[in-house]
Amino acid sequence: MTDRVTPVPQALPDASRPATRVAWRDGVPLEGTRVVAEETAVAISYDSAAYSVLMATPRDLEDFALGFSVTEGIITGRADIADLDLVVVPEGVNVRLWLAKTPGEALERRRRRLAGPMGCGLCGLESLAEATRALPVVPQGFTIDAAQVAAARDDLANHQPLFEQTRAVHAAGFWRPGTGMMAVREDVGRHNALDKLAGALIRGGVDAASGLVVMSSRVSVELVQKAAAMGVPVLVAVSAPSALAIRTAEAAGITLVAVARRDGFEVFTHAGRIVPGDGAEAKQGNTRHVA
Repeated sequence: MTDRVTPVPQALPDASRPATRVAWRDGVPLEGTRVVAEETAVAISYDSAAYSVLMATPRDLEDFALGFSVTEGIITGRADIADLDLVVVPEGVNVRLWLAKTPGEALERRRRRLAGPMGCGLCGLESLAEATRALPVVPQGFTIDAAQVAAARDDLANHQPLFEQTRAVHAAGFWRPGTGMMAVREDVGRHNALDKLAGALIRGGVDAASGLVVMSSRVSVELVQKAAAMGVPVLVAVSAPSALAIRTAEAAGITLVAVARRDGFEVFTHAGRIVPGDGAEAKQGNTRHVA
């Protein structure tokens, strides 16, 4: 796959914009503005055939399309995409991908009929069985110490410019021991943010098995499914997981760390990957963005 993106006929929508509002403070109305996050209908198609429509923040859409294609099981990697372009239309953005080979059963099995609302990465699935589909099992071997987990959690907050503007988007970051935070992607949908991160890692040639993913959200099952498709050994989130997310992480061999706050965190599955340590590598890590 090339990095070329066909020029669009008009600019992509901004990721945020000011909105007028009346704020009530101490019983007094105050007119003013607030910066709010934008969400746009993003249609994804393969070889000119429509696949899905999702609501997403109109930023890093090339990463989004590539990551979405991998975590959905449509492709296995960057080489499976022959070309990609973006077309802005009044209703949103069309992301068009051309596959390097004839689409197989995976594409037909995962094709969606309905638009997926931004709050649910599983909405619109044709079969209930797809919601609990079999996942690849992440190999054991990767370990990380508790101080590094805390460092990754803290570092995520330093790479969320859209959140700083709007206080209304999720973030997914990839943190590697000895390197630090390598990439962060933001979106109104937590599953979109993870798809964008997956695409950024693929385009940057970064092995997702070499670090952990940290997210600003709760952990739902679709996030664990996407992490498994990426090959992520450790998934860290600031809020609690669902019961199904825990069961899915256990089956997929993923270490699920949640409720990651300044006073500590909780490990729900495969706790052996988290080891004692002094956090020396966490202190020495240098941030290097892949994109």
